Amino acid sequence: MARQDVPLTGVERFFDADEVIVSKTDLKGRITYANRVFQRVAGYNEAELMGAPHSIVRHPAMPRCVFKLLWDTLEAKQEIFAYVVNRARNGDHYWVFAHVTPSFDAGGRVIGYHSSRRVPERSAVDKVVPLYRTLLDIENSHADRKQGMAAGFATVVGLLTEKGIGYDEFVFSL
Repeated sequence: MARQDVPLTGVERFFDADEVIVSKTDLKGRITYANRVFQRVAGYNEAELMGAPHSIVRHPAMPRCVFKLLWDTLEAKQEIFAYVVNRARNGDHYWVFAHVTPSFDAGGRVIGYHSSRRVPERSAVDKVVPLYRTLLDIENSHADRKQGMAAGFATVVGLLTEKGIGYDEFVFSL
């Protein structure tokens, strides 16, 4: 059964506060490294993950506009922090507080990406869930997926502008 055919279970998985989920990808987002914590929590073995798109763990409740913000930030050679809900192989889900950075070669060129994910503060997850639900509703209210993502992205930008803060400041305020 293909991953997207596996129904969501509604069951949340957890990992220990002293554990870190680590992965590395190439410039196209294909996994080049996945530590054992990632393998265990996501329910995949190393062979299944190597070369797979990192979106293999993408949960449908995760707004696409948040990933647009992530990729725009990485393409600007900046790091980003984000709360992300992922989907395990069997349809369970797990929340992470992700720190994603570009990886550079000796010449300063981006050669891939590195992500370290920690256990998120539950209070922050409780605050981000309704925001993500709203963003998904906005994205899904458009027949055209690109227009939906653009509308969700505009909502995020508007929220930050209204609060007078940058994205990182917003994430750390949750």
